[in-house]
Amino acid sequence: MKTSLFDLYKVGVGPSSSHTMGPMRAARRFAVDFADAGLLHRVAALRVELYGSLALTGIGHGTDRAVLLGLSGEEASTIDPATIEPKLATIRSTRMLLLLGRHAIPFREPEHLIFHRDQMYPPGAVTQHPNGVRFTAFDSAENVLRTGTYFSIGGGFIIADGEGAGDSPLMSTRALPYPFRSAADLIEMATRDRLSIRQLMLRNECALRPEADVRAGILHIWQVMQACIDRGMTTEGILPGGLGVRRRAPRLAQRLREKESAGKGSGDPLAPLDWVTVYAMAVNEENAAGGRVVTAPTNGAAGVIPAVARYYSTFCGGADEPGILRFFLTSAAIGVLYKENASISGAEVGCQGEVGVACSMAAGGLAAALGGTNGEVEHAAEIAMEHNLGMTCDPIGGLVQIPCIERNAMGAVKAVHACRIAMNETEEHKVSLDQVIKTMYQTGLDMQSRYKETSLAGLALNVIEC
Repeated sequence: MKTSLFDLYKVGVGPSSSHTMGPMRAARRFAVDFADAGLLHRVAALRVELYGSLALTGIGHGTDRAVLLGLSGEEASTIDPATIEPKLATIRSTRMLLLLGRHAIPFREPEHLIFHRDQMYPPGAVTQHPNGVRFTAFDSAENVLRTGTYFSIGGGFIIADGEGAGDSPLMSTRALPYPFRSAADLIEMATRDRLSIRQLMLRNECALRPEADVRAGILHIWQVMQACIDRGMTTEGILPGGLGVRRRAPRLAQRLREKESAGKGSGDPLAPLDWVTVYAMAVNEENAAGGRVVTAPTNGAAGVIPAVARYYSTFCGGADEPGILRFFLTSAAIGVLYKENASISGAEVGCQGEVGVACSMAAGGLAAALGGTNGEVEHAAEIAMEHNLGMTCDPIGGLVQIPCIERNAMGAVKAVHACRIAMNETEEHKVSLDQVIKTMYQTGLDMQSRYKETSLAGLALNVIEC
């Protein structure tokens, strides 16, 4: 285990963890490295080159905006979404970029920000991932001062060319009591020491920080998620990007409230699932608008887990704060398995690695919140992914809107069903979670690149943008 719960669940901004948050972090890291080396004052010009999926869908995902903000010193976790547009307008109107907020250089698009839509990988790169970005800094004599190549590998994680797979710096330096590498390891360790998956995950997290901080951190994440749901259910308007997609969550929420107040929804046993749909869509409409969201485990799949957690807290009898803690600790353990044994990058394995993984995490987390056994948690997570295998990532116009917003709603509802199936059956089942994770990864690698966040096929090709 090399990934913390707080690596998977990160506060940031939309619309994409891999195409917005990752490039922002890479740009800031490149600038900070310059400052640390005492070279910042020597930079006279900068060239940024985007490759693969970052180039093909970067405009729709806000990659160009993220790079400018990152070079300016902004972080996705702390930037105020309301300040983004004014900051970008200043850079583009003055054609000047203030590196880390203190060293001005000329910066003009497209001269200094290049989209290589015909190249999948940066030339000469050792790492082969379809989300590559290369920064080159020049001095006043046009000599190269430094070049940095980075890859955004999903969920906001980044690696420099040739680095390992984006491990948590804190995790890599600490000995954990339960360093599981597979679901089989996880279940075996928990059974041996008579622990739930939640308890085992908590002990690992407490090896990194005090238990009170772990609990407070999880509850903060949950608070940010709930605020995002509430904003999404009350904010009207058209989503940015040119597709003319209208926010639907406020209207859907109002209709449900009207039905409830009229007594028409009291006899509908599936009414809670209508709310699950609204919760998920509310989050992903906020994400599409560039609002404050939590990667769960990515931005494109940010609505699934909050929707299922809200379903638990609102509609499940006996729901309480300990149940929420069980939900997030258990779902994170499942997310770790996907992150470290497969991928959570839509550009690498399609949407099965985003909404599919979120669905699996949510199903297992809900089973734990409801008091399910470790076997039921594993079964629920397996069922959820088994029925997301092969899901493509084909966003229309490169925007995280169609089919992404509705897909989160479907993933959330599917997670609830997967949990119910697992908890209403015996624990024996033919397919293990480890097997389905391996299958997901192999399926993703076999999938044509046109269906992996390039907007070159699927709905992105067959639906006319209007």
